[in-house]
Amino acid sequence: MKGKIIKSTGSWYQVLELETNTIYEARIRGKFKLIKTRLTNPLAVGDFVEFQLEQDNIAWITKIESRKNYLIRKSVNLSKEAHIIASNIDLACFIFTLKHPETSLGFLDRFLACCEAYNITPLILFNKIDVLNDEEIELVKDIEFLYQEIGYDTLEISSYSRLNLEELQDLLKDKTSVFFGHSGCGKSTLVNALQPGLNLKTSEISDTHLKGKHTTTFAQMHFWDFGGNVIDTPGVREFAMIDIEKEEVQHYFPEIFKKREECKFHNCLHINEPKCAVIDALEKGEIQHSRYSTYIKLMDEAEEAAQK
Repeated sequence: MKGKIIKSTGSWYQVLELETNTIYEARIRGKFKLIKTRLTNPLAVGDFVEFQLEQDNIAWITKIESRKNYLIRKSVNLSKEAHIIASNIDLACFIFTLKHPETSLGFLDRFLACCEAYNITPLILFNKIDVLNDEEIELVKDIEFLYQEIGYDTLEISSYSRLNLEELQDLLKDKTSVFFGHSGCGKSTLVNALQPGLNLKTSEISDTHLKGKHTTTFAQMHFWDFGGNVIDTPGVREFAMIDIEKEEVQHYFPEIFKKREECKFHNCLHINEPKCAVIDALEKGEIQHSRYSTYIKLMDEAEEAAQK
């Protein structure tokens, strides 16, 4: 039987049988756990699998189909390198909030680089527009313009005033999507606004640190009435890339990759090489310092990983 993983709690899964839309509680065979991997989880929500039913209608997963793509986060388990957040994604939405909580550009840039690396279409959602004053709205528009210039799609939204939610539904229709952002960015509130009746748990922002409290503790797929589905995930503190050579990192920053053709040396890494077009563009303000800073960090991480 063929199915799709729609919920993962770590030890148990829910699998949706594709022909009848029947949901079964499922486990994996021990052999999957023995496979040497740099990932903490062999299965993720969004995976297509083969399974067989045994006593009490428990599904035993016997095969994992090849993934179209996936996103991973850094693992809290030091013995492993990363944890798959979700797989087979059509659209990855990053929820950016200027305040309550403040979203760092570095976090956004790392997310975008991961989308480039794993061939996932990103969408930047500028959320909580309704709580911003005129000066803050102008700042959001400036940030939005910078990323549009690079080539990324953006949309200003509000779950409470329902700003552009119909446009967002059109973009999500018939796709498998996933929402990311700092805890407290309004992810669960947005899902509830798009699909009334889901009643995903939400939380207030912590007054002490102006950060959100984690409300989602495991990944789960929810289905939109207007077509398609969304994978609800626990808050992600930092995205990760594995098996990436440092020479490849520039491929995942479109504005840097475009400029590389003008560099004197074809193997330029844009750090301190002479006649580097990227450094020149950085000094002229054509490439953002925040983006370049994330590029350097990812280069350093790739080099450290190669030395392990």
